[in-house]
Amino acid sequence: MTSHCPLPHAVVDLRLLAIAGLALVALGYAGSRYSPGRSRVGGAATGSLPALSATARAIAFQKTAAPHTPAPSAPSPPPVAPLSRPRRGIGPFATITRRPRAELPPAERALRLDRAVNGLRLRDPDLSAVTTLSRSQKRLALLAAIVILALLVLFPKPTVIGFVGFTTILYLASLLFRLNLYRLSLGHPALIRISDEEALQFPEHALPLYTVLVPAFNEHDIVERLIDSLGRLDYPADRLDMKLLLEEDDLETVQAVRASPFLGAIEVVLVPAAEPRTKPKALNYGLQSSQARFVTIYDAEDRPDPLQLRKAAIALMRAPARVACLQAALQYFNPAQNIITKWFATEYMMWFSQLLPGLSTLDAPVPLGGTSNHFRREILEEVGGWDPFNVTEDADLGIRLHRQGYRTGVLDSVTLEEANSDFVNWVRQRSRWYKGYMQAWLVNLRHPGQTWRDLGPRGFVQFNLFVGGTPIIALLNPLFWTLTIVWFVGHPVSLEQIFPAPLYYAGLFTWLVGNFLCLFAVILSAYESDRGDLFLASLITPFYWIMMSIAAAKAFYQLIFQPSYWEKTVHGLDSDAAAVASHGRARSPLANPA
Repeated sequence: MTSHCPLPHAVVDLRLLAIAGLALVALGYAGSRYSPGRSRVGGAATGSLPALSATARAIAFQKTAAPHTPAPSAPSPPPVAPLSRPRRGIGPFATITRRPRAELPPAERALRLDRAVNGLRLRDPDLSAVTTLSRSQKRLALLAAIVILALLVLFPKPTVIGFVGFTTILYLASLLFRLNLYRLSLGHPALIRISDEEALQFPEHALPLYTVLVPAFNEHDIVERLIDSLGRLDYPADRLDMKLLLEEDDLETVQAVRASPFLGAIEVVLVPAAEPRTKPKALNYGLQSSQARFVTIYDAEDRPDPLQLRKAAIALMRAPARVACLQAALQYFNPAQNIITKWFATEYMMWFSQLLPGLSTLDAPVPLGGTSNHFRREILEEVGGWDPFNVTEDADLGIRLHRQGYRTGVLDSVTLEEANSDFVNWVRQRSRWYKGYMQAWLVNLRHPGQTWRDLGPRGFVQFNLFVGGTPIIALLNPLFWTLTIVWFVGHPVSLEQIFPAPLYYAGLFTWLVGNFLCLFAVILSAYESDRGDLFLASLITPFYWIMMSIAAAKAFYQLIFQPSYWEKTVHGLDSDAAAVASHGRARSPLANPA
């Protein structure tokens, strides 16, 4: 998902603003070519739910009778034995006999769809985002609005000062928390490393069955690239179960996939057309046909490290049973395309080299990324799978795993993705991520006392600062930018009155120190990438923060009016030249520089 740093929210001295403005102007706009390229494809709004059968209702509740106790750690895998064979993938061009696929009876398809849509909300309604706010949350929100309005009418100045004080505390707490994550990432972060040699030498007979789920919607333009990337995965073909999850009414993608001569052993699963039209619904549907020990997810545009499945399997077999998931790192194969992709690539480097390893080191709740998550299937099913109504299902699942006593590790392996190069397309994607974070935050605060007990006091605070604080700070920033501009233009006395000395200096510290350190972290990440173009783009990152606030405003609007509306991210907008220039073997962002 995304990192975010607080921007200036204190009304600062005129001289400081002038110095900052001149500095930004001096840096210049180091942008490159930018072309919106193509039309956008929208998701479908949520509608009525499929009818819930009595059989499905019984199945949904059958596993909730008793809490799960993690099993003892599995025996250690066999020792590494040398293998003298060349590295190879299963290959889209390999001569693998396609397994016959028996069509499911209509009744079984309907039952699986029912489970995919309604399973979690029946097992534990309070953990489902089918409704944004619970009844108690709605009553509390209404009461809070009435109280705040009354205080503004009766005591306007103290109320505004109290709001400024609260946001100052939020900014400072978020800043200190992220600085601690950066500090931990510079030391010895909790990373799981399996070398290429070790992955290749591990006995193939000891590798377990692995399911790869690849949901794709309106991706007909990149079908061949998708099949080629999956074919490069190096894993024993008889132990690999790859499922391409397609919406049955997405005729263009279905036809493009079936027309491919290189489909090989990839199974095409047609997901029945039903609301909500979301990725997690498709994942839940596909998961029901898996019998594998481990499960992973890739997006349609992904180019995973060919050895990633081997590394994840070895790491999960060696890890304690409470480690339910491994998150691999994500990078982009087209960072040089334009200024947006450069910012996006640098942000991902920070996310996967600093923030996620820091969270894992702290034993804090880890909001997962939407791809390259490697799960123990039994645990994934036990916690209810993905929430089909949460549009950032990955982050929600990561928090749910942590609440139930499981942990997420960070795997030192890279999957290349396509960085969003179009501004409108980027806002659509980022607003969905922010909306999903707000959904996950609200869902897990329906019973704050229980969440406190599940996560512990420290984990509860970390969850609120990271999952709740990320979109909220992005949403609040424009308000304080506006106040800063008003102060710069008119120097009104009223602003001086709502910023008493303690708040003024706390805000000034956040603006000067906080923004300098956040910008320095971005620049450092770009510098460590050994790419001069990313370094230059990182110098004007504050413009990227403005884009984040635009996306946060849209996310807040949709949270109210279209909470489960999935805005489809258009893929295939990368230029061939940029992709070729940036492709090749990815350098792990998790390794400290020599």
